[in-house]
Order: sequence, then C-alpha cells, then structure tokens
Amino acid sequence: MDRGEGGVTVLERLLHTLRTGGTHTIADLAGELQVTEALVEMMIEDLVRMGRLTPVAAGCDERCAACPVAGCCAVGGAGRLWTLTEKI
Repeated sequence: MDRGEGGVTVLERLLHTLRTGGTHTIADLAGELQVTEALVEMMIEDLVRMGRLTPVAAGCDERCAACPVAGCCAVGGAGRLWTLTEKI
C-alpha cells in the first residue's frame, strides 16, 4: 500500500475525513483527497467489503422522522448514503 505524506495512505485519509462527521459528496471527497471520483468510489466499495462502511438501505423512509440526517438524506433521491461502522 502506497503511503503518502506522513506515512498515511489515501484510504486512511478518507476514513479520517468520514470520521469527522457530516455529509460528503463523492466529488467533495475526491477534491479534498486530490484523487479521482472513480478512486473514491473504489475506496468506498473496499471499505464496505472490509466492514468499515455500511450502505443505508433504501426503505428506511419509515424512520425518517427520527433520523438525524433526514434533512440531507440521499436515500430517496439519486444519491447514495453510507454510515461508518464501529469496526476498527
């Protein structure tokens, strides 16, 4: 695994950014990490396979009233939404 500045991989930088909270678009993450959107997509797929991210199921609309991200949720639209897991 190629380590960048300070010995930190781009995947580790992505995880750090996601841990800060909030919502992020693929384009915003790519810009912040200075990589392509395609690479961000691949890293997200890797994080899902590793159990570090979980896709939010499309059908969670029944619980939207109590959801802390209901105002910016992408599940009902064209976007996708993931949540971090507790896995280290």
